[in-house]
Amino acid sequence: MSDSRSITLDEIDRQLIALLQINARESVATLARHLGIARTTVNSRLERLEKNKVISGYGVRLGQSVIGGGLQAYVGIKVQPRSGKDVVRRLSAMGQVQQLCAVSGEFDYVAWLRTDSPEQLDQLLDQIGSVDGVEKTTTSIILSSKVDRGQPL
Repeated sequence: MSDSRSITLDEIDRQLIALLQINARESVATLARHLGIARTTVNSRLERLEKNKVISGYGVRLGQSVIGGGLQAYVGIKVQPRSGKDVVRRLSAMGQVQQLCAVSGEFDYVAWLRTDSPEQLDQLLDQIGSVDGVEKTTTSIILSSKVDRGQPL
């Protein structure tokens, strides 16, 4: 099975991916025109990028107004030694945890949270803080998005 770590991306691949991040529904003809290459070349490159899992899927991102004006926040989470597995399992069960990443630096994990209200965010932060093994959390509420290429972290 192919793996995205074993594929070499050239400048055209990077430009194609950047265009798709802006609009994943863009037509092959328009992509080809922007890149100055043939449509068949775009199709071949898309097929190769998908086959090698560089592109793992296409989806819909809802605008903040559709979500109901909810809150989004990032939470840095520091855990006690050897508690990581249990903490990840518990956080994975919380529906408002949209993404959880292991990171280097002051924190062991960073979680991306989405709630409907400040009260729900407060309750969720209390839940996270009470998970066995969680030592410390630091929360940053997202005020506005300045650049969004489709990936939260």
